[in-house]
Formats: sequence, C-alpha cells, structure tokens
Amino acid sequence: MIECKEVIKVGIADMNIVKTPHTIRTSGLGSCVGVVVYDQQREIAGLSHVMLPDSSLAKAGNINIAKYADTAVKELVSKLIQNGARAYSLKAKIAGGAQMFQFSSGSDIMRIGPRNVEAVKAELSSLKISIVSEDVGGNSGRTIEFDPQTCILHIRTVNKGVQEI
Repeated sequence: MIECKEVIKVGIADMNIVKTPHTIRTSGLGSCVGVVVYDQQREIAGLSHVMLPDSSLAKAGNINIAKYADTAVKELVSKLIQNGARAYSLKAKIAGGAQMFQFSSGSDIMRIGPRNVEAVKAELSSLKISIVSEDVGGNSGRTIEFDPQTCILHIRTVNKGVQEI
C-alpha cells in the first residue's frame, strides 16, 4: 500500500505537528521566524510561525501563544512530547527573521526580524535544544517545508531560489 503524502500548512502565528510520511510548510516568513523542532528517530516534527519575540508585548486577555517566541517554542515542544517525541532527542532548524524594511532611526523596536531570531534562539537554548542549521536574516521573504523522514528543511527565498538545510 502506498501512503499518501500530505502537506500540513501552518499559518502566521500558528503551529502544528506532523509525522512521516507527511510534510509541514509555512509561507510568508518575512520578519517572522519558522521554528522546526523534530525527533529524527521517531520521525515527528513541529513547526511554529513566530511573529513577535515576547508575549509581554501582548494586550491583556487571551493571547495567541503561537504568536510569540517565548510561548510558542515551549508549547511546540510540549505538543511534540505528548505525541511521542523524546525531549533528549529534539533538534531544531530555523529560518526567517528578515529585516524587511530599512529605517533611518536605527531604533531597536523596528528590528523585529533580528529580535525574533534572538528570542527563538534563547528559548531553544533554555530548553537545551540545539540548532542544527539556520537560514536567518537578510531582507527577503521565505517559504519553508520540512520532511520529518529526511529531516531536510527546504527553503524557498524570494529572488534567490531554493536551498536545503
């Protein structure tokens, strides 16, 4: 019997998990960061499309935990473990965090892309998850797709073509 491959799509400020034979994809990564956390032996992966670095920026009330680096990474890891991944086997790949606009002020508040990358890296580090590879920064948007069977992250960058990490 041939298994049908399905592409699980993750929206902006969203997250999901996938098991082989399926893949997981997100598009529209400008200053946002796509965080892939996976367990290679169990062939399970999760993807979060992080928009902002810190949930303390949120207005009071119900916050979207997938939107912020500090809450999304923890929740993604929790979902993976609930679905059979092992904490000690988790690794990560990240992409995005572009500086989409140039600002003359140099104000830190406008450095959303670099701040998202820093926040994601800090969160992964605090959970002792190593980043195997990354494609971050620049000033072009990206679409990424991860295959938990091969552990290859396909990155399509605007005006730059496709690469694999």
